[in-house]
Amino acid sequence: MDDKRRQILDQALALVDERGLAAMSMRAVAERVGLTSMALYPYVGGKDALLDGLVDLLHLELGTAVGADPAELDWRHRLRAAGRAVRQLAYAHPGAFPLLLNRSAAGASASWLTAALRGILHDAGVADDRIPRLARMICAFLLGYATGEVTGGLPAAAGGETGSREFEADLEDLVRLVELSVRGV
Repeated sequence: MDDKRRQILDQALALVDERGLAAMSMRAVAERVGLTSMALYPYVGGKDALLDGLVDLLHLELGTAVGADPAELDWRHRLRAAGRAVRQLAYAHPGAFPLLLNRSAAGASASWLTAALRGILHDAGVADDRIPRLARMICAFLLGYATGEVTGGLPAAAGGETGSREFEADLEDLVRLVELSVRGV
């Protein structure tokens, strides 16, 4: 990603963080980076392409947040780390995070979560024909849970310390689900 595109996407994300997704327009982003809205088009295309760029940026941030070399961690630790990183990203960018559920993956980095989950499941020993379905199920849970938390869509018990304990228990359930899948149950 070139520097100017990254600057524009960073400013678009900051705008969404500050004022919400509805406040993001080509004009508002252009003002933040000192350009005209027409000058954004060579870097980010139209508004739809800008939203896709935000999805890409969120996935880049997610991959960076997990950080550790996968070879150093077993699959259980990597699954937990990915889950926690998804939740942290939701809290860091609550206005933009739902885009991960509402928009298809935009660029190469936007497939980070799916690729990471597939690698985790492969390393756990899940049969190749079961990996895509299980990866989709885990991805849907992680993105859905985190979105529900930050948008208020989950029942009142979630959130705060209770939500953290509940989420950690859910991560352990995901680990057990993968273990059962490995056994063919």
